[in-house]
Amino acid sequence: MYLLNIYFENGLQNGPDNYCFSKGPDKIKKWGLLSAESPNYKLLQLIPLAWGNYPLFNRLPNSVQQLFTKPPLRLEGITATHPHDYHSRKLFGTGIEIKSEGQIKLLKKKECRFLPADLHYHSPNIKRGNALYFILGYGPKLRPHHQTDDFDFTDPFFRLNRFHSLFNPQALITDPVALLTLLHHKHIRFVRLAPKHLLLRFCRLFKEYLSIDTDCWMEKSCDFAREWQKLHPWQQRAVLPALDGARCLMDAFPKSARPMDMPGVVLFHRPDLFCTERIFPQWIKLMDRLLPNMQFILTLSEKARSAFPPEAQSNYLLRPDASDRQPQKKSPAHLPPGGILLIDIDSCLPNLALMKLSSYFKEQGRKVVLARKDYTIPKVEEVWASSTFSFPASKKRIEKLQKQYGQSLILGGSGVDVQKRLPEHIEALPADYSLYPELGDRAIGFLTRGCRFNCSFCIVPQKEGLPRQVSDLETLLDKDRQKLILLDDNILAYSRAGELLEEMVRENLQVNFNQTLDIRLADEDTAQIIRRIHCTNVKFNRTAYYFSLNDARYLDQVHSKYQLFGFTPRDNVEFICMYGYNTTLAEDVERFRFLHSLPGAYVFVQEYKPILGGPLPDLSDFLDDNADDLIDELVKIIFRQNMKSMEKYYRWLSKRYIRAFGKLHRKLVDTIFRYNNRHQKGSYIATMAGIKTAD
Repeated sequence: MYLLNIYFENGLQNGPDNYCFSKGPDKIKKWGLLSAESPNYKLLQLIPLAWGNYPLFNRLPNSVQQLFTKPPLRLEGITATHPHDYHSRKLFGTGIEIKSEGQIKLLKKKECRFLPADLHYHSPNIKRGNALYFILGYGPKLRPHHQTDDFDFTDPFFRLNRFHSLFNPQALITDPVALLTLLHHKHIRFVRLAPKHLLLRFCRLFKEYLSIDTDCWMEKSCDFAREWQKLHPWQQRAVLPALDGARCLMDAFPKSARPMDMPGVVLFHRPDLFCTERIFPQWIKLMDRLLPNMQFILTLSEKARSAFPPEAQSNYLLRPDASDRQPQKKSPAHLPPGGILLIDIDSCLPNLALMKLSSYFKEQGRKVVLARKDYTIPKVEEVWASSTFSFPASKKRIEKLQKQYGQSLILGGSGVDVQKRLPEHIEALPADYSLYPELGDRAIGFLTRGCRFNCSFCIVPQKEGLPRQVSDLETLLDKDRQKLILLDDNILAYSRAGELLEEMVRENLQVNFNQTLDIRLADEDTAQIIRRIHCTNVKFNRTAYYFSLNDARYLDQVHSKYQLFGFTPRDNVEFICMYGYNTTLAEDVERFRFLHSLPGAYVFVQEYKPILGGPLPDLSDFLDDNADDLIDELVKIIFRQNMKSMEKYYRWLSKRYIRAFGKLHRKLVDTIFRYNNRHQKGSYIATMAGIKTAD
């Protein structure tokens, strides 16, 4: 996001005024230079308020009312997007009005007085305040934290600090030693790309423009506390905004390998005061190269403006085609008369029923097209849709399809009707693999259906009945497909399962037992056969074994059966663990503790979702007075892989804990953000506490 124009009323003077930071939409000045007069300082303070940060007004060190000449304060602006920005418009306007009591009104397009009539209008949106409206702001005095900075992002209003020093000269910015140490640690120990690129850029440019000796910064033994003490005071002051900006950019763009290349706006009030007169031109060149896609707006003394490097002042920011147009959308496909539209509403895997329907209709010479989710094609006479789940998102897609197609829509799948099945003559047909080319050389299907158990949470007894064989390997495979995604509900419950497993060994097949194996039904012979099969994950790129463990009733039995397989810590043995049905926290912790004791085992958690007409979860006794001790034990159970899956369980548990006890469990929150999405920690804490904050 770049700022082209800002219009204000009752902000800098009693009436309307505006500032322009470009020479047309194709020429955005990278450096906007303003005089050091008081109104321009107030202008810098108005800019971050106008672009998506209004929910934080009451958190500013100074009252918003101090920015008025008289109420109401009106702010309108024109924004240009960078090629990296995901936005359908290249130019758009936005506007707010701040009343005397500090109340915020989002202006509608018809209420804007200063924006061009033909300009696309975009209402300010705090949910986009993190990236689309990225703004940094710095006052003339920069005071860093010293061993007090919080890199866990526990402050839900951390992003206010991005421009806090514009309003308060006592505001603290990033601890430079702590940041450099953290970047160095992530680069050396975890080989993260963003920290590596940041350090390399700092080393190169700090040495070139500020004469800082950075030769040892990339070495494993570098001590940044000692390196910082070696710097002259003017060098320390010069690098502070660069380091603070890097920390904020990593927060705003956590998935970017080069966050310093991202677009945005940086505001400086009198940067000539924290740079020496001699070094100021070099510092400008440094910032120009450190942040190649940032727009800078500065207030400077006349002397500093005269010393500003002419080559920097002549720089303009990259702009794509400046025409304000929507991207061209792909035209929907068309079907000839008699054509069939198949819609896969929500399958995680290729939908076998649709693949067989495709074979059936193609045998009749009819054109078949597959669509996903709620994609529609106009003027289709016959539509077959399959929904595997009954999730709210699936139901919304079904409602949209019913509205679009009416009586032409034929719905099926477990998410719609548990009893509804394909006719036998269609079920017997081979699958049409051209429908899902992403399968490549993988086959998919059932050898058996059904299960002899009658678990209340499971759809299989109601839908499939007792175990029976429905196909064979010769039917499922061909010379081009020797990898099998097996969808059997419980193959080990079938009386002749051993024969099917032996055939897999003889054929030297790679098999993904997608719906898991029931380890309770294994004996010594079965275990040895399974170990001889090339069991893999669904991508067929590593060995993996899949079992299920939905409660804590059979742990001794599972332990004895597990020993039959002879698994070692080098094996990948995934246990699917359902939660949120009828277990207690104590039982969940017992399961995870047990699995942690098994060599090679790890967990994949799945929250219970009732089937159509299925039982609701019973969690009335889930938490008791021993919950704190149990959670303390839980967060210490670390599996060697797939802990990202466990985060789902932690988040679910955190919400239940808050509802039960009215407070956050701090260790649990720390564990949720131990490895992933640390930048979201403060927002999570605020949301759980009921505090509204900007995204």
